[in-house]
Amino acid sequence: MKVLANDGISKSGINALVKAGYEVITTTVAQEQLANYINENSITVLLVRSATTVRKDLIDACPTLKIIGRGGVGMDNIDVEYAREKGLHVINTPAASSHSVAELVFGHFYGLARFLHNSNRDMPLEGDTNFKGLKKAYAKGVELKGKTLGVLGFGRIGQATAKVALGAGMKVIAFDPFLEKANLELEFFDGQKVNFEIETITKEEVLKQADFITLHVPSQKDYVIDEAEFNIMKDGVILANAARGGVVNEVALVKAIESGKVAGAALDVFEKEPKPEIQLLMNASLSLTPHTGAATNEAQDRIGTELASQIVSILG
Repeated sequence: MKVLANDGISKSGINALVKAGYEVITTTVAQEQLANYINENSITVLLVRSATTVRKDLIDACPTLKIIGRGGVGMDNIDVEYAREKGLHVINTPAASSHSVAELVFGHFYGLARFLHNSNRDMPLEGDTNFKGLKKAYAKGVELKGKTLGVLGFGRIGQATAKVALGAGMKVIAFDPFLEKANLELEFFDGQKVNFEIETITKEEVLKQADFITLHVPSQKDYVIDEAEFNIMKDGVILANAARGGVVNEVALVKAIESGKVAGAALDVFEKEPKPEIQLLMNASLSLTPHTGAATNEAQDRIGTELASQIVSILG
């Protein structure tokens, strides 16, 4: 049987599938040519990440498909219910990239708190001519220890991010409409473990109390953070969105930065991917990455092997 990993798959994932007797194809086929390619090559399993979409027309056009797999968490690029109605298995890897996303969020938070995103740009340009000026400009950083992190969306990734925060000495508060509390187990290098029970509170209370806010929610019809939400937040708050483009109103975010309500924000996802608005790209108060939350070697290894094990267990 043939597996088409259209958006790539880790070497460990390929090895696991080949060992189980599958042929793995890693050619990237253009979206408009995908149906023909799948049919001509009798593809049984289609694996995608965020680049390839699997809609009703593709599902209908490809009778050889038995499994659609998403390397990652969100499956908004797949018509999941329709595929399942048609008898296909739809799988994903919800746990594999949680810690990678959490570390990226904190990379951004530490960078914003100490102006690293700007000083890294300014030092090569002015470090030899304006060292004292830059030192003064970036001298009012803040520590994360002792601050309050607000987590909106307390699923796997939200909880992984909360664990990093607890390890950094932060207080964690969280909102999730589907969860009353969560037990977080922090594991340390020497085998010691510490447990924290976090009870969720209202979204409004999270917004009021948090010094740092991170979003880990799925795509939805309305903005999760809009002008009304910014108005509730503390002055000087720092925000991160490594969830989905479109859950934060980017126009309202820029206004909140201009007013001083938001001191800085991190965006790994954008409403208009892959062409984010130029006013975001040029804003000195934003720390930006090109949707790389899950893009670590470790996460990709976990994603590949997890997909492979699910495929083998379904198809034998």
